[in-house]
Amino acid sequence: MNEPHSSTTRHPTTELVNAGLKKRYRSERLFKLYGLIAVTIAIGMLGLLFVTIGGRALPAFVQTFVTIDVQLDAETIDPAGTRDPEVLSTANYQALVRQSLRDIFPDVSGRRDQRELYRLFSSGAPFEVREIVMANPSLIGSEITVSFPVSADIDQLSKGNISRDVPEADRRVSDKQIVWFDALDSQGRIETRFNTALFTQGDSREPELAGIWGAVVGSFYALAITLLLSFPIGVASAVYLEEYAPKNKLTDIIEVNINNLAAVPSIVFGLLGLAMFLNFFGLPRSAPLVGGLVLSLMTLPTVIIASRASLMSVPPSIREAALGLGASKLQVIVHHVLPLAMPGMMTGTIIGMARALGESAPLLMIGMVAFIVDIPQGPMDPATALPVQIFLWADAPERAFVERTSAAVMVLLAFLIVMNGLAVWLRSKFEQRW
Repeated sequence: MNEPHSSTTRHPTTELVNAGLKKRYRSERLFKLYGLIAVTIAIGMLGLLFVTIGGRALPAFVQTFVTIDVQLDAETIDPAGTRDPEVLSTANYQALVRQSLRDIFPDVSGRRDQRELYRLFSSGAPFEVREIVMANPSLIGSEITVSFPVSADIDQLSKGNISRDVPEADRRVSDKQIVWFDALDSQGRIETRFNTALFTQGDSREPELAGIWGAVVGSFYALAITLLLSFPIGVASAVYLEEYAPKNKLTDIIEVNINNLAAVPSIVFGLLGLAMFLNFFGLPRSAPLVGGLVLSLMTLPTVIIASRASLMSVPPSIREAALGLGASKLQVIVHHVLPLAMPGMMTGTIIGMARALGESAPLLMIGMVAFIVDIPQGPMDPATALPVQIFLWADAPERAFVERTSAAVMVLLAFLIVMNGLAVWLRSKFEQRW
């Protein structure tokens, strides 16, 4: 007679299952812990990046100024008294600024000491006096009070980046310049202001005069051209491939190549733009038009892939219902499919534009690395872009450009965060779940 299965015969199986469950639960907890550690490390590294760059960038947002009285000598500016703008623009304003400085320090004599004294000021000080006179010629003959930015070395001394304890031979500011700076500070002529020139002026060899506005305008023109070309062409290509193209080997080859182009290094597109737009078509070098064309080639695969994915997410029932009501193929796409897929298309386009904004390699190949001071007035004017401007400043030897490089990086990161945030907002606001 067989004995019935007792609890002792089932117990090992139960224990084995419970042991397996415990092992799986432990593995799941470890997996979640590893993910949490990975996320924490990623956030920590991102925070470290922002703290490091932000710490270096903060001094660039302020600038040291010195206030002096300048006598607008009529004999120096306009001896004939004609008030001719051409005469006023070519007057020797540098002599007026230097004379004002000598009036403050009358004991400074000798050409060598005077040259050191003049280096307290930025080389852009005479141009500021000229702008004041050109704007109001009636001031000629009077005395005005003007604030000039100090030179980059004096600005670094004011910010504490140049130590006074270092021997004179090992620093860029002499002992005499420190004494004169302290004298101006004791007279209340030294002050620190927000550095508006960083956001309103173009590039310059002098760090205290250098700004990012020219690069921002150049980036704007290049991105506008990129958007105007890549969005309509990318959406139209996606609509054809998804809605009209026959499923054959040729279509498969096109799809594979589009996917491959999205992963091609950006410098390859720069080489293509150099060969095609500059060498073959003869378009101007360093122009935002060429930069926009090159960035369009780079962004187009991303827009096509994102647009196709958005079109595929529209349920077939929408198309079938529209066709059942008698709509044509074109009406189905234009009136029903495209409006529903447009949020995903816009999100993909914004992400592609954000990538284009941060690219520098293709722009270097088409000459947008040139030193350009003037603000571009159109897409055909020579210009540079924000990432290329960062590349240029990062290679500059002056210490003041280090903080300006970090400030430009912060501005670029701010643009990227805003564009990605806009993409997330569009997706959350207009996305429809089926």
